[in-house]
Amino acid sequence: MAKILVCDDDKEIVEAIEIYLSQEGHQILRAYDGEEALKILETEKDVELLIIDVMMPKLDGIRATLKVREANNIPIIILSAKSEDADKILGLNVGADDYVTKPFNPLELIARVKSQLRRYTQLGSTSGKEREEVYTTGGLVINDDLKEVTVDGEQVRLTPIEYNILLFLVKNQGKVFSIDQIYENIWNEDAIGVDNTVAVHIRHIREKIEINPKEPRYLKVVWGVGYKIEKICL
Repeated sequence: MAKILVCDDDKEIVEAIEIYLSQEGHQILRAYDGEEALKILETEKDVELLIIDVMMPKLDGIRATLKVREANNIPIIILSAKSEDADKILGLNVGADDYVTKPFNPLELIARVKSQLRRYTQLGSTSGKEREEVYTTGGLVINDDLKEVTVDGEQVRLTPIEYNILLFLVKNQGKVFSIDQIYENIWNEDAIGVDNTVAVHIRHIREKIEINPKEPRYLKVVWGVGYKIEKICL
């Protein structure tokens, strides 16, 4: 099972999450502010998931997530007492993979943890196939055995969610997918009010693979329909 870092200045919430996830067999590390979480991540190199609250003293969850993303691609789930879309989008914008609104249902939290860990494990795994699974369009290359993305020979760093979205679209290049279709294929759950979630991740991918995200070469929007990866032959 996984080693998970839980960070919240409310010790009762940390203890509650530890109880839920320990019952699933996970090892839980505790932190009570963003600075403490960063120190733990520096010393504990095998942490596989971070659950972090937004509002905390010393260093809040948003700034802590930005710091984590400078050198680490582990899944991050944001906790927030606010349910407004703006707060959810902010968390996704700074690099979080998912969010859970307080008060949360323990079963929902467990399900989201399992989902993120599954994607992270798949991203870090390698295949035993002799032939590498490589997908290309133009200068964009995805080696799915190595879980590596390059654009014009330069490696691109993606979070697990970003990687899975891009891989899905590249595998189906030229085909247009709606936001709901993308969500259901990547998250493996029904798409209900997920427009902002998918759109934020799409924007992040564009910022990483496109020379000019405002005039994308690869990841294009088909207005009123959805998104597609352009099929480009060199």
